[in-house]
Amino acid sequence: MGDAESIVRHIAIIMDGNGRWAKARGLPRSVGHRKGVEAVRRAVKAAIELQVPYLTIYSFSSENWSRPAEEIDDLMGLMKRFIRRDLAELHQAGVCIKVIGERTGVEPELMALIDEAAELTRNNSKLNLIIAFNYGARDEIAKAARLLAEDVAAGRLRPEDIDAGKISGCLDTAGIPEPDLLIRTSGEMRLSNFLLWQCAYTEFVFIDTCWPEFERSDLEAAIATFRARDRRYGGLSQRTYASGVDG
Repeated sequence: MGDAESIVRHIAIIMDGNGRWAKARGLPRSVGHRKGVEAVRRAVKAAIELQVPYLTIYSFSSENWSRPAEEIDDLMGLMKRFIRRDLAELHQAGVCIKVIGERTGVEPELMALIDEAAELTRNNSKLNLIIAFNYGARDEIAKAARLLAEDVAAGRLRPEDIDAGKISGCLDTAGIPEPDLLIRTSGEMRLSNFLLWQCAYTEFVFIDTCWPEFERSDLEAAIATFRARDRRYGGLSQRTYASGVDG
């Protein structure tokens, strides 16, 4: 693999296993979620130290609203506390915070904190931290389709001009490079409606570690796995091409 193919610009993480981690220890799920926030702090710190420009974390999906009300309240409270407690430190560390997902249904107090975090850190460039909150990839793609349909109906766009680039430009992640590497913890092997469009050529690494136990060493191991792979993007293997062996 060449140097260009081995560079990790964007890592996405599905932070799974908080509840299972807590259950295995006879603890309430809320404790698992709190420990999960500590793992987020470690992951952000590691990404900065490893000079990864973009880190996207799946913090709350649009499907998570089906969970018990008490757990949802706890998750919303954790999000508020994370912003209030960590915002100043993240800003000082040069982290630019962007939150993607639907704003509808989110309580105004939390939305105001999210907007405050995004505005305060918008000029930072050490790490772009994208938090997928109240996010669902199918809804995101459907919303992009509606926006393009509106442009066609208004005569601003011809149907034949709609291509992958136009769709990408209407997604929540417009302007953000697609993930090179996606990590999912706790042993589950599915995307769970996360960045479905953006992960067309992303390398997946699934690890058994539950999210509360995720450490810098896990991130480094996933990056090493990524760098050992041969990314083809639908074409010939660069290694095969260089050696002249058909593959």
